[in-house]
Amino acid sequence: MKNQFEILVAIERLNRELSQRELVNETHLSLGTINTCINELLKEELIDKDNRITEKGLLWLEKYRVKRAIFLAAGFGSRLVPITLNTPKPLVKVNGKRIIETLLDAVVAAGIPEIILVTGYLSDQFELLKSKYPMIQIVKNELYNEANNISSAYCVKDQLENAYVLESDLLLSNPNLIRKYEYNSNFLGIPVEVSDDWCIEVKNNIIIKEKIGGQNCHQLVGISYYTKEDGQKLSKDLEEVFHSPGGKEYYWEQVQLCERKQNYKIYVRECQKEDIVEIDTFNELKQIDKAYDV
Repeated sequence: MKNQFEILVAIERLNRELSQRELVNETHLSLGTINTCINELLKEELIDKDNRITEKGLLWLEKYRVKRAIFLAAGFGSRLVPITLNTPKPLVKVNGKRIIETLLDAVVAAGIPEIILVTGYLSDQFELLKSKYPMIQIVKNELYNEANNISSAYCVKDQLENAYVLESDLLLSNPNLIRKYEYNSNFLGIPVEVSDDWCIEVKNNIIIKEKIGGQNCHQLVGISYYTKEDGQKLSKDLEEVFHSPGGKEYYWEQVQLCERKQNYKIYVRECQKEDIVEIDTFNELKQIDKAYDV
């Protein structure tokens, strides 16, 4: 039902009659697959003859509804010095907008009801976001300065069901990457021929290995989603890995992609390099926003 799901999500999001050609562009499925799925959706009365979603279709989608978005925002952002000496990296403005706001706006637009920020460095500064996003809950990670970002995930380990987990220093230009519904647990990845960054090997769209550097792989993007079942397992696995010898040194995604990967089937959800950017250095920031190039 994955293909049917993607078609329903596209129809619900755009909220208008869509031709099969438009659905090809929205879902990247073939025209033949679209045609077959449309007939199946009509038979199940999940859409009507105008390719609009029905009440039954909306009810079917509800079991895939994203319930919360968790932002990991505790780090110092040392590679963006001197800007981050007085400002947490997620709150740095790029072309007049804070980095984290590009993500928050997409989460709000998707209708995700619960937003949690895990903060650490200069935590009080994140309070200013509440004037625009009053629904935000802030959780402070007291271990941010002595452990890796697994400590931030550990702070919210019991809230990972039906949840996005987002690194907060990603500049998002394609808000449609954040969706109201998700079918399975997944990680965003950019298909690349060569990477010297964190990347993943994939087989049948399932992540089988995380590594640094590779060829014909997917560059890992710090946005992932977890179903109810995987969120429950991750809570337990995070606890065990965090308290294991050397556990506080892990990046949080190494729990499900490396240390306990046998417990999960996590899919890659492809995006493009122009959809989202992680600004790693002050020089990169200056290239994107000329206001800093003074």
